Amino acid sequence: MSQPKLFDPYQLKNLELKNRLVMPPMCMYSANEDGIVTDFHRTHYCTRAIGGVGLIIVEATGIAPNGRISDGDLGLWDDSQIAGLQDLVAQIKSYDTHVGIQLNHGGRKYDGKLQAVAPSAIAFDDNYGIPNELTSVQIKEIVASFQKAAIRADKAGFDMIEIHGAHGYLINQFLSPHSNKRIDEYGGTLENRIRFLKEVIAAIRAVWPSSKTLGIRISAVEYLEDGYPLDEMVGILKQIRDDIDVIHVSTGGNGAASYHVYPGYQLKPAEVIKKEVGLPTIAVGLLDDIKLVEEVLNNDRADLVAIGRGLLANPYFAMQEGAKARISDMVPFQYARAFRK
Repeated sequence: MSQPKLFDPYQLKNLELKNRLVMPPMCMYSANEDGIVTDFHRTHYCTRAIGGVGLIIVEATGIAPNGRISDGDLGLWDDSQIAGLQDLVAQIKSYDTHVGIQLNHGGRKYDGKLQAVAPSAIAFDDNYGIPNELTSVQIKEIVASFQKAAIRADKAGFDMIEIHGAHGYLINQFLSPHSNKRIDEYGGTLENRIRFLKEVIAAIRAVWPSSKTLGIRISAVEYLEDGYPLDEMVGILKQIRDDIDVIHVSTGGNGAASYHVYPGYQLKPAEVIKKEVGLPTIAVGLLDDIKLVEEVLNNDRADLVAIGRGLLANPYFAMQEGAKARISDMVPFQYARAFRK
């Protein structure tokens, strides 16, 4: 019996991943009021690194104070935030796990004490206030903030940046006709709606080391009548594929939508994007069953598999499955007695 493909190494640009298991970014709402790392983050992420995850992508990190999702999120808008993340990165890497960070601006889905901003002055839903519509000057300032955050991420030692272009946050808001009603160069046609994303990518590419990985997380399907369809997202990704290295395929999040959630419900768009765009992909979405993981990888439906809620519940998923497959180096000596029979 061969070992599970999950435990095969994978070369993602500069990253020699020891396996194909990714911990996706999941907001913990546990930073201090200045967006700085706390002891919780050190324990939370390092536990999953000890558990054997190959790549950890740190939660959505705001590039501006009102670019967070909440006032409890991590931030990278100020140099004072570098040291805590630098320490976190060093600790994670000490367990032979690579680490990325997701850079984000929450746009109209910011839920805190400051004023939210968005492409258009449309509230996300009745639980959110009406955001201020961004001016062209403010858009350029946000692009510059993404760039400065990327510089700080490099100083902190991250191996990878993931641009958050999914789940109804600012980049997704610009891409979608559901939330972008602008009539200037940033709205209307697809060419205009993609302009902000292209500017963010170009700004980050200008300062992020060319040897390091740059990825994007996208909502491939919006489940909204006036949102973009999958084929339009494929077209968007084809326009930027020369400037990114990996696509993290999720769905939804930009409005009230009804859809059925089940193990692997996001696999079909991930498979389509992998085939049509031709870049490495990360599949995600209730994939915490090793049999489903193996189906995904062995049928080449994605290159890497992200397990979110499953790793929250069981940080030792990789260790346990590796022990079952009798992969000796998957179990640190400190935990060996737990698997002896």
